Amino acid sequence: MMHILNARQMRALEAATMQEQQISPTELMERAAKGAVRFIAKQYDIAKSSFVVFAGPGNNGGDGLAVARLLHRMGAQRVEAYLFNTQGSLSEECRHQAERLQGECPELRFTEVCQQFEAPPLGSRTVIVDALFGIGLSKPLGGGFAALIQFINASGAQVVSLDLPSGLMCEDNTCNSPSAIVRATHTVVMGLPKLVHLLPDAGVYVGQMHLVSIGLAEVVPDGEEVKFHLSEEAELKAMLKPRLPYGHKGNFGTALLVAGKYGMAGAAVLAAKACLRGGAGKVVIHTPASNNDILQTCVPEAVLDIDADTHIFTTPVPLQGYSALGMGPGMGTDKRTALAFIEQISHVHIPLVLDADAINILGLHKGWIQQVPAGTILTPHAGEMKRLGICAADSYSLLLEAINMATSHHFYIVLKGHFTAVCTPEGHVYFNELGNSGMATAGSGDVLTGLILSLLAQGYSTEEACRLGVYLHALAGDYAAEELGEHCVTASDIIAHLPKAFAHLEPVRLAKIERV
Repeated sequence: MMHILNARQMRALEAATMQEQQISPTELMERAAKGAVRFIAKQYDIAKSSFVVFAGPGNNGGDGLAVARLLHRMGAQRVEAYLFNTQGSLSEECRHQAERLQGECPELRFTEVCQQFEAPPLGSRTVIVDALFGIGLSKPLGGGFAALIQFINASGAQVVSLDLPSGLMCEDNTCNSPSAIVRATHTVVMGLPKLVHLLPDAGVYVGQMHLVSIGLAEVVPDGEEVKFHLSEEAELKAMLKPRLPYGHKGNFGTALLVAGKYGMAGAAVLAAKACLRGGAGKVVIHTPASNNDILQTCVPEAVLDIDADTHIFTTPVPLQGYSALGMGPGMGTDKRTALAFIEQISHVHIPLVLDADAINILGLHKGWIQQVPAGTILTPHAGEMKRLGICAADSYSLLLEAINMATSHHFYIVLKGHFTAVCTPEGHVYFNELGNSGMATAGSGDVLTGLILSLLAQGYSTEEACRLGVYLHALAGDYAAEELGEHCVTASDIIAHLPKAFAHLEPVRLAKIERV
């Protein structure tokens, strides 16, 4: 897995890298600059492009000046560099890069801004390299720097930010000023992503993110506990269990799905189909009688267990013989449903996943959260998480609330979003980088619930079911978008592409007898 570090941890890792590899800070900065220029050269026609580099007084500014030098050497049509030294204090590496730029590229227009700044002409054909501030920023920008950022944002130019869009802090931006943050077209991330890169609120500033390797050490220094991680394909491949060659449906679990009030049978259909596609041996749907014909027609592979009420869930189900339980998709929040729900989960002894209306019921009855069994999976989107907790609506606060709820109640919380986060009882958070905006469609969450339920029924650990389910769901969504376009993806399309997602992690062997 890839670690996601805070500013302190990142500095510690850079120091460890320099010590382990016996390189200087200048050499590490040169790696970063070369990585950024590789991306720029891939994105833009260097020989026909004009670049304006805005560099701050710290090491991020040093990166920017090194980028200016390399772009000039590559024959860029025009390169201008502005170093903002308004306090008369440059970092050692920034000063070194400024001297090197002046010494090696005397014909390049270089301006050290100490007081007054005369803005250069910018336009849609100009590429701005934003290197004003990086991970060291700890408070919102104001004064001249805020004005400069507003000038950049209003210019209409393409903006490439180095590591972080200037003005954006590494993690918590709840008190930041939106008008004082660069809105980048592209952000070139150095070495490892930072938490803010993965928060939905920051997307408008980060633009398209590009990760470049700078050869960092593999291990974070001792004493630096890492809680945030980015899941990677290799570890998820290792989680996927091979199917038993001589297995029968009993070996692959029996999943119970409580879903679908009258008028919401579709949610039950989607979750059940995803559960079956995920490999569960048997799926039983507990649902009102009004959904009988729809479910029998749309999901003939599932077994129905009909509720005593015609239109809503009112009767808890005995759990003997079931391997895992999923509740919530289209279930409704009627008072009788809520009472049946709390009675059901109060006696659960099998793995449990709660979504949609199950979470909404808990949001309406927060005192009931104490009765949810430890180890339960909750899969809220941002709106459901806000109703479930007591936090502000920004993505950083929502993530902290999810982490706190996971650790204090021993839950697994799958906070759905652009980078879906799996929060564990131990306080670890695993982000998923796959998926696309086409998956922001009705029923997509029901599909994820069914898939996680399927994995639980098959005997996967709770953490494995969360992380693998999120990954497969997102990968299937990406395959659907690749074929249909993001505008045209539906929840059913995600289910239809689950086989391709599974095959990507574990190709199917067609022959039962291997020929050698």
